[in-house]
Amino acid sequence: MKVAIVGTSGAVGQEFMRVLAERNFPLTELILFGSSRSAGSVYDFKGEKLIVKELKHGEDFNGIDIAFTSAGASISKEFAEDITKFGAIMIDNSSAFRMENDIPLVVPEVNAIDAKNRPRGIIANPNCTTIQMVVALKALENISHIKRVHVATYQAASGAGAAAMDELDLQYKQVLAGKEVTVCKFAYQLAYNLIPQVDVFTDNGYTKEEMKMYHETRKIMHSDVEVSAMCVRVPALRAHSESVWVETEKPISIEEARLAFATAPGVVLMDNPAAKEYPMPLFLAGKDPVHVGRIRKDISNPNGITFWCVSDQIKKGAALNAVQIAEYLIAEGDIK
Repeated sequence: MKVAIVGTSGAVGQEFMRVLAERNFPLTELILFGSSRSAGSVYDFKGEKLIVKELKHGEDFNGIDIAFTSAGASISKEFAEDITKFGAIMIDNSSAFRMENDIPLVVPEVNAIDAKNRPRGIIANPNCTTIQMVVALKALENISHIKRVHVATYQAASGAGAAAMDELDLQYKQVLAGKEVTVCKFAYQLAYNLIPQVDVFTDNGYTKEEMKMYHETRKIMHSDVEVSAMCVRVPALRAHSESVWVETEKPISIEEARLAFATAPGVVLMDNPAAKEYPMPLFLAGKDPVHVGRIRKDISNPNGITFWCVSDQIKKGAALNAVQIAEYLIAEGDIK
C-alpha cells in the first residue's frame, strides 16, 4: 500500500508521520509532498530517510492508495483532481470540502460508515473542536437524542500551527525578559492573555470556527441538534479543552452519563472531583482519546447534562482521526 502525505512540514503533516509509525499502519511506501520551499527536506520515518517532493500538477499520485492532505483549503481544492484521478482516496484535513453534499465528513467513532460513500474519492476530516465534541456527544446520543448543545472552547496555540506554538513560547520568554513582545500569528499577545476570537467573524457575530461547530456537528451526527459555540484562544501550548452543556429529549442521570462515557469508543472517563482528577491539556498532549470529566446535572435544566472534555487537537483532532478513517476502510476491505 502506497501512502502520501501532502503538507509534510506543517504540524499536522509531522503528526501524520508519528501516528502512522505509532500505529504500524500497513503501508509499503510513504511518499512526502510539500511546497517548493519544503521540497528537498529530509525526514526520518521508521529509520528510513524520506525526501519531500514538490507538489506539482501531473501524475505523481499514480499508484497512490491513500493521500493524507493538510496543506490548506486552497491547495486541497487545486490538487484534488490530481490526487484522486488515478484512484487514490484523499482524506483531507482542510475546510475545503467539509460541507459539500457529495463528500462525507467523518469521525470514525460516530459515523464511520459514511466514509464508504465517497463519489469524488474524497473524505473530509472535520474541524478539531468538532471532532472531540462529537466523540463525547455520541455517548449521550445513544441514550437520548440531543436537542441542543452550548459549548465554550479553550483552544491551545497549536490550533494555529507549529509557528503559533513557537510564537507563544517566544512571547513568554520576551515578557519575562522585559522585551517587546512579538505578535504575528494572533490578533493580540496570547501569553498571559485570552483572545475571544478563533478565525474571522461572520455576519451573525459568530466566528467561522463557531459556525463550523454548528454545521459540522449536524452533518456528522445526521441530526437536527442546535449548537451554539463560543471559541476562545488560550495560552496553552497543545490540546484543546471544551465546556459542554447538553440538553436531551429525556433526562439522563449522572450514573448513566458516566457509564456511557466510560464505555464509549475513543473516550476516557477522568471524573473524580474529590481527588482533583479531571482532564487538563498540560497532561494530555500527545494522547489519543478524548478525556471527559466534571460531569454534572445542569441545575438550570432538568434535561441537561454538562461536562468538560480535553483532547489533543493535532492528534485526535487532525492526524489520528484521518488515519483511523483509513484503518476503518482497510478493515472493511474498501482498500486492498
